[in-house]
Amino acid sequence: MHAVGHMCTSVFLKLALWRRAVILFVSLLIFALPARADGALVIDIDGPIGPAMADHVTRGFEEAAKRNADLIIIRIDTPGGLVSSTRDIIKTILAADRPVVGYVAPSGARAASAGAYILLACHVAVMAPGTNVGSATPVMMGGMPGSPAPGEGAEKQADHPDMMDKVLNDARAYMRSLAEMRGRPAGPAERFVSEADNLTASEAFESGVIDLVARDMRDMMKKLEGREVTVDQSPQLLATDRLTVETLDRSWREDFLAFITNPNIAYLLLMVGVYGLIIEFSNPGLGAPGIVGGVCLIIGLYALQMLPVNYAGLALMALGLGLMIAEAFVPAFGALGIGGVASFVIGSIMLIDSDIPEFSLSPLLIGTVSVLTAGLFLFVLTFAVRAWRRPAVSGNDALVGDLAEVLSWTDGAGTVRAHGEVWSARGPEGAKPGDHLTVHAIDGLTLDLGSPKESNAKEASADD
Repeated sequence: MHAVGHMCTSVFLKLALWRRAVILFVSLLIFALPARADGALVIDIDGPIGPAMADHVTRGFEEAAKRNADLIIIRIDTPGGLVSSTRDIIKTILAADRPVVGYVAPSGARAASAGAYILLACHVAVMAPGTNVGSATPVMMGGMPGSPAPGEGAEKQADHPDMMDKVLNDARAYMRSLAEMRGRPAGPAERFVSEADNLTASEAFESGVIDLVARDMRDMMKKLEGREVTVDQSPQLLATDRLTVETLDRSWREDFLAFITNPNIAYLLLMVGVYGLIIEFSNPGLGAPGIVGGVCLIIGLYALQMLPVNYAGLALMALGLGLMIAEAFVPAFGALGIGGVASFVIGSIMLIDSDIPEFSLSPLLIGTVSVLTAGLFLFVLTFAVRAWRRPAVSGNDALVGDLAEVLSWTDGAGTVRAHGEVWSARGPEGAKPGDHLTVHAIDGLTLDLGSPKESNAKEASADD
């Protein structure tokens, strides 16, 4: 009986050990397997596409990889943007290791210019009713010499292709390659560039430019269910009907970057920085203007290097400020100042090399800053002219024209008192102690004095 009990105990111990081993193995297996997010991450492109937007999209793809999201949705509503930022976004999309859906939404949104390139780069292109896509012709082409009119590009390019033709051909080839890569017809996509064509959601669907028309996010997820896409050259079936959808919020860094890369803000930061340093250099020891000016100048220059800056415009602005500062220290009766104001205004107009309205300097801002700068220059110039015209009130030059009292005098020379000091002097021979003579000039430590008649005449006119 005792042996049987011992055997049962041994069996139970072995079973317990096996159970613990199985639990440990399953736990290790679960931790070793990648976690499934079973969700879709939405990245919004809403507004002009610039460095801040490209940074937001890149972070979104990195976040999708961390969360192991099944799907990335790029919700598009943009008038266009910078070429460099657009290409950065497209490179990120093409390198994605999971399906990417481009969705032009909500109704009333558009995927214009750069937005059209991004939409066609996605694995699946979707539009909401009441949206449009197209107008992808490079903006710099419009109205510039040598740019072909719609429908005339082929003939002109065959004769004498110029720089504008090269830009247009590059954009057309890029759009065509994106369409072909995703299995979409290249003709309608290419007309977005060559003819600035625009299509509504239904027209884009009928022509094959997009894959679906969906009212909202839920409707799109249902229509994507079971659709096959090619990711990394491997076919993949989408299972989207039950996916949870989460939108990626912008970080504080992206909000800050979007704020300072606004051309108008960058321009103001630059001007605050310059004037802060000017005030500090003019009044050493103040501290605050120098600190604020230095910080603003560095941030402004950082923002400008991320924007399409025309460095000739920046150089003209610097020259203009230099000329106005020189006018304050070396008065040239307005010549330097007027040239400086003109150079500053022209440089401000040329500063941002972009025809995209969202990335252009406001004419009102340029005018306001230019008027304030010119006003400051006139203020400084006025004080400089007044100081130049004002007679000297201290030093030896202040003696010229004043009266000196004769203390001792012999044969046209002697000593006089002027401004409380005793000077050697020479002048008329008939002078005598007590006379007041006019100081005509100063020769070293000797005063040249006028005749007594001149002095008496000046005293009489002063009494009158």
